[in-house]
Amino acid sequence: MDQTKSRDLLDRARQTIPGGVNSPVRAFTSVESAPPFIVRGDGAYLEDADGHRYIDYVGSWGPLILGHAHPRVLAAITEAAGRGTSFGAPTEGEVALAEKVCEVFPSVEMVRLVNSGTEATMSAVRVARGVTGRDKFVKFVGCYHGHGDGFLIEAGSGLATHGVPSSPGVPASTAADTLTAPYNDLQATRALFDQNPEGIAAVIVEPVAGNMGCVPPREGYLEGLRALCTERGAVLIFDEVMSGFRCGPQSAQGRFGVTPDLTTFGKVIGGGLPVGAYGGKAEFMSQVSPAGPIYQAGTLSGNPIAVAAGLAVLEELYSDPSNFDRLETGMDELATGLEAAAAAAGVAYHVQRVGSMGCGYFSEEWVYDFDDARRCDADAFHTFHTAMLERGVYLAPSPFEAFFLSLAHGPEEISHTLTAAKEAFAAVAAKTATR
Repeated sequence: MDQTKSRDLLDRARQTIPGGVNSPVRAFTSVESAPPFIVRGDGAYLEDADGHRYIDYVGSWGPLILGHAHPRVLAAITEAAGRGTSFGAPTEGEVALAEKVCEVFPSVEMVRLVNSGTEATMSAVRVARGVTGRDKFVKFVGCYHGHGDGFLIEAGSGLATHGVPSSPGVPASTAADTLTAPYNDLQATRALFDQNPEGIAAVIVEPVAGNMGCVPPREGYLEGLRALCTERGAVLIFDEVMSGFRCGPQSAQGRFGVTPDLTTFGKVIGGGLPVGAYGGKAEFMSQVSPAGPIYQAGTLSGNPIAVAAGLAVLEELYSDPSNFDRLETGMDELATGLEAAAAAAGVAYHVQRVGSMGCGYFSEEWVYDFDDARRCDADAFHTFHTAMLERGVYLAPSPFEAFFLSLAHGPEEISHTLTAAKEAFAAVAAKTATR
């Protein structure tokens, strides 16, 4: 596959941007091709600088649940931009988006808009610390909550892809307040509480882990975390930056029937534009400045263009109750077809999915935590990824990332993907045989 222009752009970018990219996993260093430099997106498709067209299963890492350049979203952005791009002052759009989030999520009584998922998770932990008067928090090995210092301990996603278990620049004192346990291991979490009585402010968890692929919670796991936090006076935070709106109409918390104290949201509520939010119980959120003493601020928080795009996405998504069924049915069809193609080629592979997010693992064993994910065949993934890219299917360049379906993906796109997968799995089988 000719990547002349993309490779030239990467070389050029490396002169002024660390590694040539503005987020590490985009570098494609763990797979066999250069990162395609994207010039446009339309519906379920991307086009790169070399003129290649791909069916996109990354969707800007999840938020493009309607697909690229949806007409309703573009119209909202255009109208908002015509009134001004930024004010640093309150707007009606902020109020409307906040009302929509609170309407959709019974657990969210008040919400604060921020600029990214990272800001949302950092702020939610700060609120938890502020209302409990405690410093430590629990996160789970392989769960990624953005690049805040306290979260870069045993994180998944890009850190795992690039072989970095933590990050230089994180002070030891900060790391000491981050307690880690394996995902899906309730007993290990209880042991941390026993070892730190009265010291844990919060438990933050991806209710469906999306940074070690797609790992659903074991039966009773989320319920157990809820009970443990209630028992020990800690705040339960659901990080739904990735699972938000992907797992159903009320996201993972609605699907599994577990109510967190605080929830964080990411790019979906901005239609793919830079935005995030955190919200939850009014008794906690009313402690956030200026209503209370817990400080958090942002000049661009509630940017008028971002909130207009986000409101357009949510209004379109909820305009038809069957949209979530369509997404889930499409994911089931895709997953079943991929597994059948792998089996026909004699390749150990299965798909784990919840709603419209999923991940294919090169393993016969079910993945319950990050150690399970790391035992999967990374070499097979690399071969598969390259073969799919060459056949016009764009997947995340890491075995620890999820793939996403949008409402723009129809039978034609799924059929093309499965045809490409048959050839890609054959390539994996051939390469594996020569090891």
